[in-house]
Amino acid sequence: MSGHSKWATIKHKKGAADQKRAKLFAKLIKQVEVSARQGGGDPDSNPTLRTMFQKARDASVPIDTIERAVKRGTGELEGVEYESITYEGYAPHGVALYVETLTDNRNRTGAEVRSMLTKNGGSLAEPGSVAWQFQRKGVVLLAGTVDEDEIMMAALDAGAEDLVDEGGTWRLTCEPTDLPTVREALETAEVPFESADVTMLPTSTVAIDTTEAAKAVLRLLDLLDDHDDVQDVFANFDIPTEVLESLD
Repeated sequence: MSGHSKWATIKHKKGAADQKRAKLFAKLIKQVEVSARQGGGDPDSNPTLRTMFQKARDASVPIDTIERAVKRGTGELEGVEYESITYEGYAPHGVALYVETLTDNRNRTGAEVRSMLTKNGGSLAEPGSVAWQFQRKGVVLLAGTVDEDEIMMAALDAGAEDLVDEGGTWRLTCEPTDLPTVREALETAEVPFESADVTMLPTSTVAIDTTEAAKAVLRLLDLLDDHDDVQDVFANFDIPTEVLESLD
């Protein structure tokens, strides 16, 4: 299983367990607010807002809370000015990291991200040194039990580009702007899916072949993902099934 799918699955399950936590809600609300500020408050004409709005709803964020976040983004309500900053670096064993943050204090966030990396076997890299190893894509994850033809019949005309079997999980990819349409097509056809999000897919992967190495990499990713300002963490590791099973 690829690093992306493993990490996405971990985060999906973690999110399901953490839905009542204020920290998760705060991250999702911040994403909605910034999306509205950057592209306007109408989800029909702002695909990013549409995706973030649905992501928040999937996590059971109350609709009125989401709508207030949209109004803060458009200026109808007073809100905090957040800055989008990306950090590139490496986890243990040469795994490339692409970290997306939203912050009201870039100095604080930068120092804390750097500290987490250096204290856990990683390092911060220069801008551009890691980004080229990833592609931004819309990704839908579906259970491996869902019929392949059923998925493609529903999603192909909506903009789906590729469907890959990743060991018990289907990974359906599309352009980020097509994700809302692909999602709606699956819902209309009543094809169940586990998650739908815009992500950064690695163009190549680093093999992590031991339990010890996998734990070191995932420990750092967990720490980064748990930081209030960190919105997403993407990595290019590839963990064999037998190593994954040893972590459960």
